Order: sequence, then structure tokens, then C-alpha cells
Amino acid sequence: MTAIDPARVVAVVGAGTMGQGIAQVALVAGHPVRLYDAVPGRAEEAAASLAGRLDRLVGKGRLDKATREAALAGLHTAEELTELADAALVIEAVVERLSVKRELFAALEDVVADDCLLATNTSSLSVTAVAGELRRPGRLVGLHFFNPAPLLPLVEVVSGFATDEEAAERAYGTALAWGKTPVRCADTPGFVVNRVARPFYAEAFRVYEERAAEPATIDAVLRECGGFRMGPFELTDLIGQDVNEAVTRSVRESFFQDPKFTPSLAQRRLVESGRLGRKTGRGWFPYGEGAAAPEPHTAEPCDAPDAVGLHAGLGAAAVLREMIEEAGIKVIRDRTPYVSGGFIGLPGGTGLSLTDGTTATGDPSGAYIRFDLSLDYRACTRVALAPGADADPADVRAAIGLFQRLGKQVSVIGDIPGMIVGRTVAMLIDFALDAVSRGVASAEDTDTAMKLGVNYPGGPGEWCDLLGARWAADFLATLDGAYPGGRYAPSQALVRRADLEAKQGRS
Repeated sequence: MTAIDPARVVAVVGAGTMGQGIAQVALVAGHPVRLYDAVPGRAEEAAASLAGRLDRLVGKGRLDKATREAALAGLHTAEELTELADAALVIEAVVERLSVKRELFAALEDVVADDCLLATNTSSLSVTAVAGELRRPGRLVGLHFFNPAPLLPLVEVVSGFATDEEAAERAYGTALAWGKTPVRCADTPGFVVNRVARPFYAEAFRVYEERAAEPATIDAVLRECGGFRMGPFELTDLIGQDVNEAVTRSVRESFFQDPKFTPSLAQRRLVESGRLGRKTGRGWFPYGEGAAAPEPHTAEPCDAPDAVGLHAGLGAAAVLREMIEEAGIKVIRDRTPYVSGGFIGLPGGTGLSLTDGTTATGDPSGAYIRFDLSLDYRACTRVALAPGADADPADVRAAIGLFQRLGKQVSVIGDIPGMIVGRTVAMLIDFALDAVSRGVASAEDTDTAMKLGVNYPGGPGEWCDLLGARWAADFLATLDGAYPGGRYAPSQALVRRADLEAKQGRS
């Protein structure tokens, strides 16, 4: 693909954090860069800040002095838009308001040459709408960098309704030449990452609103059991509660208030109270000098049982049988078919089973304790348990001791459908498959976007291959029964994939 010649000028409009980051990427890639901001003096301040960043990179050995000198020599500020006339690419990183962006690009059309590529770094606005009033909308494309732009590799290359294919290919090739990992996507609300990622936040907030666990515990379970880099509460505190909620509300409105994108009332109250996260000193958690680190609920040590029963298979948790035996606990196998699925029999008669979207209390076949999904039971360091109301307290302690013997910390949470990791992963799979089926991005690009854009431990498509579309479809159908209204109704894309799996399995 054709990239813009490194000798050509790249202009960045908007000298805030994101604009500076994008300018740094272009400079290090060898382009002369012109930095413009509508606020007098801000571009000069940003240039000085950029020079300081490059100096620090040299000091840390992450940038050689020659590259630094070349970058600084190529960095210039502009006082007027007319000074961007010779740019081959203009990237805007201004305030997220459609009217502001439209006005800016209309002015740029009167300044730059016909072959100049125009790009918006918007994260939530429609690229089609941004280009809607241009004389030549085909040359405008979305180039959505992730913050911090110099460090995060992902760039979403977004084609609006009128974007020319040649413009999208040139933008893709340029991002690739800059050392980034670009993914192509259509102009739909949230693009790939902000669309598919909504359940990661929404499900955690719902678990909290149902008082099944507090934020520190939910975060710990998603990190240490699910394998996610950060929990949603600490992550939204880092992003800013106002920013994260605004994206959620924007995506929901763009999808005509689809219940799958319902925002969190608890997060709304947080924003209304001014507790926006790290930037205000308090969000879900307190910050600043003397603030205590969030502590998840972790069960006290309990004795492991000497022996447990194994009734049928354990599905995605099948490896637990080997792990239990390796830990020196006797496993007594029951070969009698069990219609409700596999479980581990505890000494007092309570069953210990993998979450399937139902509650433990509602299981008609007896007393149960559910344990949460992990994508890697050997590597995970924490497991969540949800005892049913009729579970034997001694068996609850035995279940805790069992997982502690396997080297896991244990968090006991309330008995809610789907627990924490299970419902989150099932929803992420569904959102990803739905996006792919609607042409938002390819399956490969969707997985790449989620792994690089938000540091997921795997792509939702990979999880679907691992767990099975039938598992996800059945899990969500069960949740849809527990929470009617459409939020958990499995998408047609997931249902079709599950049906195809079934047919292939029978052939």
C-alpha cells in the first residue's frame, strides 16, 4: 500500500495531549511536522513539551540522538491555517464536537492542495458526518490513534460513507510505515474498539449495582481470573468517568437506544458527584497521598477436602480434574450420565459447577456453588465462587479450600446469573461476532483491535473458538431469560455460528 512520502509535510491541528502524541509519531517516522492550535501560544508550548519528551527518550536509551535532532529540526509551529498549504496529510485532534470539526475541515479545503489527505482522530463522532459538508468528502478518513499515541500500536482506519478507497489505503499504508498496526473498519458508532468493549464496563457495573461484589473485588476477578490487564473500575478511573460514560451514551444514542448499550446509573451518579477518577483525586477509588490501595475480598484459608466426586465433564474447566489430582486430592469418578451438566461433588453433598448463566440457588437438581469462568485455569491466580442460598456452609469452606490447594485466591460473591468473567466474555464474543457480521471489520482485525487497543488477553473471536459459539449462545440465552428486555439476547451472528458448529459436529 502507498504511504505518504516521509519528505512530505504532516500537519497536526490541535496541540493537546493526543495532538502532541500524533506529532511525535510522525516526527520519529521522518516527516517534517507543522503543529497548529487555535489558541495563541499553545502550539509553541506543545513544541517545547515535545522536545522534552524526545530528550527523555534519549536519556532512557529508547531513541538515538540523531533521530532526536532530525525530529526537532523538522518540527515547526504554525500561527495560521494558511501555513499548512503544502501538507500532504492533515490530522485533526481537536475537541469532540461535530460543528468544530466540520468548520475546521471546511477551512482546510480552502488552504491545502487537492491531493492532501484529511484525517480526523475522532473516537466517537461519525466520520461520514464530519465530511458531510466538504466539497470533496472522499479524501477524508478516520485515523483513530489510542492514547498515548507514541506507545500504543493500534490505529483504526475508518472509512466514512463517502471515503475514497484510495484515501483509506493511503492512510493505512502511512500508519503502517509509521510502525503502527492499522486495522480497517467501517464508520459505525464506536468503530471497533469502543463498540465491542462496552460490555467489559457495563457488566462489571451491573454486578456492582446488584451488590454481588464491590469494585475492588470485581476488578481483581477480571484481572486475576479472567486475565485482563486492568479491571473496569480502575480503568475507567484512569480514562476519566466523564469520558468513559460519554462514549457509552454516545454509542447508545447512535444505536437508537439499543438496550445492549444501556449505561450505568451508578457511573452516572459518580459523574454527577464530580468523582471523575484520577484527575479529580477520587472516582470508584480514592487517589493521592495517603490513599489506601483498593483491596479485594479474599477468603480466609480453609481446609481442602481429602476427596471429591466428579460427575460428568466440566466443560471449559475440564483441566481442573488434572489439577485436583496433581494437588493430592482424590477424585472419585461417577460415570452415570448427568443431564444438567458436570460438577464436582463436595463432601456434604453440595455440587460445585462452572457458571452457565443460571444462579446456584435456582438449580432444581440440588444445592450448588458456582465457580467463575477462567480462560486459563492453570495460569489464573484467583477464582470467584457464588454459593446458592441452600449450599452447605461446610461445603462452601471445602470449595474455598479446594481452590486454595490449587494455588488460587478465592473471592466469594453474591449468587447472580453468569457471575463476573462468564457474563463478560460471553457478551464480548457476541458483540464482536455481531460487528464482524455487519461489516464493521474483519474477524482478524477485530481480534487485533481488541488485543492492541485495550490490551485484552485474547481476541473475542479466539475465545469463541476456544469455548464454542454454542456455549456463548446458550449462556446469553439463559441470561436473557433472567433479565428480559433484550440486553442479553444473543445476536443472529452468534446463533448462526452456533448452529453451524452443531451441523459440523454431526457430520
